Amino acid sequence: MDNLIYAAISFFVAIVSILFITGKWRWFYIAAVTGPRDLTAVIRFIRLLLFVRKLGRKNTSICDLFEENCKKYPNKACLVFEGREWTFSEINDFKNRIANVFHQHGFKHGDKVALLMENRPEFVATWLGLSKLGVVVPLINHNLKKQSLLHSINIAGCNGLLFGESLLESVEDIYSQLPSNLVCFQFNDEINLPVYKNSKDLQTLLAQVSPDPPPNDKIKKPSHHDELVYIYTSGTTGLPKAAVITHSRYIYIASAIHIVADFWDKDVFYSPLPLYHTACGCMAIGQMLIFGSTVVIKKKFSASAFFSDCVKYNATIAQYIGEMCRYCLSTPGQQTDTTHNLRMVFGNGLRPQIWPQFVKRFNIPRVCEFYGATEGNANIVNVDNVVGAIGFVSRIIPAVYPISIIKCNPDTGEPIRDRNGLCQLCEPNEPGVFIGKIIPNNPSRAFLGYVDKSASNKKIVYDVFKKGDSAFISGDILTADERGNLFFVDRTGDTFRWKGENCSTSEIEAQVSNEAGYRDCVVYGVEIVNMEGRAGMAAISDPEKNLHLKTLSENLRKALPSYARPQLLRILEKIDMTGTCKLKKLDLQKEGFNPNVVNDKLYFLNAKNSEYELLTPEIYEKILNQEVRF
Repeated sequence: MDNLIYAAISFFVAIVSILFITGKWRWFYIAAVTGPRDLTAVIRFIRLLLFVRKLGRKNTSICDLFEENCKKYPNKACLVFEGREWTFSEINDFKNRIANVFHQHGFKHGDKVALLMENRPEFVATWLGLSKLGVVVPLINHNLKKQSLLHSINIAGCNGLLFGESLLESVEDIYSQLPSNLVCFQFNDEINLPVYKNSKDLQTLLAQVSPDPPPNDKIKKPSHHDELVYIYTSGTTGLPKAAVITHSRYIYIASAIHIVADFWDKDVFYSPLPLYHTACGCMAIGQMLIFGSTVVIKKKFSASAFFSDCVKYNATIAQYIGEMCRYCLSTPGQQTDTTHNLRMVFGNGLRPQIWPQFVKRFNIPRVCEFYGATEGNANIVNVDNVVGAIGFVSRIIPAVYPISIIKCNPDTGEPIRDRNGLCQLCEPNEPGVFIGKIIPNNPSRAFLGYVDKSASNKKIVYDVFKKGDSAFISGDILTADERGNLFFVDRTGDTFRWKGENCSTSEIEAQVSNEAGYRDCVVYGVEIVNMEGRAGMAAISDPEKNLHLKTLSENLRKALPSYARPQLLRILEKIDMTGTCKLKKLDLQKEGFNPNVVNDKLYFLNAKNSEYELLTPEIYEKILNQEVRF
């Protein structure tokens, strides 16, 4: 027996010695500390797959799921807006009236009706009613103006446009350029009010039809894989791109955050985000449509009202984007900061630098940070409250959820390949571009892309880890630590994020150039101390020194939404070009906006009067000290 014990001890010592010498022991340590996290995530992921596959087999649509909840909870609060509760029955009635009106006007399965409306319950009920007919609904950003707005309608191939009366001015600016066969519906707050030109009075039409659903034999029921809505993303170049969201994709996105983040059906969700974005329009609203939860929506975000609203509406889960958290921290303290009943907040963009302060001040039990692109398949969630993490990749069983970080050119995001022409995985803590493996017909791995197929192709990388495979390439630079926790680093390509919006530099360049008398210009994002994202900066060629900045600021205010207007200007006597006649944007971006370094004249957008004023060394110091804000 003693010999047996001695042999066992010797064997154990030998194994430990080998593991220590080779460094393999570290794997066992990582497995031990990350195992509970990975096991929890795997169990939830399996539940998710079983749930969505069951709905797929039944050919379930979003309307089917919503109508099931209407039968279960007819008098339960469905949406809450400006103090009023809309029950499931009320939203269902409005949805059916929408379906009946558009059915009577000849709209059918496969048609496209753009929706341009500010946040309100009717926004959700409207696209839901149109989806009942199989009509696809492009959800238009209501901040868009002129060419961006016109492009968003045209690129989707719309047969109709439904707009709220508060956005009439934006429609007037482009009305003469709309396709002649486009049918316009104006939604007023009351019946029998004037409408613009040949538009239909939707509010009056709704009052004239039944709240009962259209007969099934009169309409073609949408299927599980039919297109549902288009959600716009600026992408890396050009004007807004329409990302395709099918019923199955919508169900997967909303169900994924519900199951993986451990939401409950009885939760009350508070979201002041725009309904045209995936975050609120799918992740939050999807909890109501699919799981019968109550969702509180707002016309717009208010930092001072965020937590008092959570108390007022007895919210248990609140949604954020990173900028909101900083704004909330900048407000004076109030009793509702900690007297709410929130058990979790979820969102994206909460900076690690303010994460602990936000959680401590507002008594947040859990932060569920997520990451994902509207059009992409590489979506991840921070399931275990790690400060700053946007999700994780398993170090033990990485193949379970095939996402990766690969080596890339930090300026362009292009993959760096080995001698065999394949991509290379990054080491722990090495920055690289984030990708998600594409598996067609798999709801968690499919890439549906954009309406514009050429734009979709630019988001696919081929021959990733073996010849013939493919992946969605996000264009975002991430790192993964030793335990597999993922952290956002930066964005590549011609886009920057400001005030919670993705801003396309080429789109802004076109507007700035037009308003500056067609001068050469280049737009890029620059970092500002203690500000999320990057502020837009435009370098404009003005060798004759006759650019009128007051006129420029006035015209840009009309042409661009506030978040897309350049906050900083650099007036150049010349612009250096590459050999292929491309502007040297990266050099300008690296030089930034320090007047002690840059020889050109610099200007900043004064928030008080919305005009560009000279950026002096004194003003620069005030920006650094946060005495001047954007």
